[in-house]
Amino acid sequence: MAAGQVTTGFSKPYVALYSISNGAITYTGGMVLARGVNVNVEPETSDDNNFYGDNIVAEKDAGKFSTGTLTLTVDGLKIAAEKMIMGIPDPDTDGWASYDDDQAIPEVGVGFIRRTREAGVDYYIPYVLARVTFNQIPVSANTQEETIDWQTTELSGKIDRAEDAKHTWRWIGDRVSTEAAAEAALQAKLGITTSG
Repeated sequence: MAAGQVTTGFSKPYVALYSISNGAITYTGGMVLARGVNVNVEPETSDDNNFYGDNIVAEKDAGKFSTGTLTLTVDGLKIAAEKMIMGIPDPDTDGWASYDDDQAIPEVGVGFIRRTREAGVDYYIPYVLARVTFNQIPVSANTQEETIDWQTTELSGKIDRAEDAKHTWRWIGDRVSTEAAAEAALQAKLGITTSG
């Protein structure tokens, strides 16, 4: 029997607006962010708090999650997704949406699926980061030469603990045998209902 599982893929980044009421986390307005290319979650923790007795560490309180950084590479954002995560107001009458003093970047939940393989079998594991604030989005593009240079968008954001009783910062769902089942779990966690 295999002792572990190896990561073989990443897909389906989702976002939804985060809110808290009476200690309960809720999400609204969820949508697919874009097509996923790469994800990196870097947690930061407080220092261990050690108690020394008889010249040794007699008791230890392990460090806890304090904050973190999300780096998320996607193919490219559609306007609706960019407006949502950047808090961009609706376009002016001239059709232009403004990054200006009215911009209010919201806190969002971010979900995605990690594909793994164990003993030759593929599995899908849904993850949700409870509370993320994205940084301003850089823009870069290269002109096309002889062949298409596939270009992506790299997003970064700050991961915070949620304001629920246990200060949740990440959830991991059950691993399942299909991407569709993992996506359905993501949608349910982020309060997204689909019809059809």
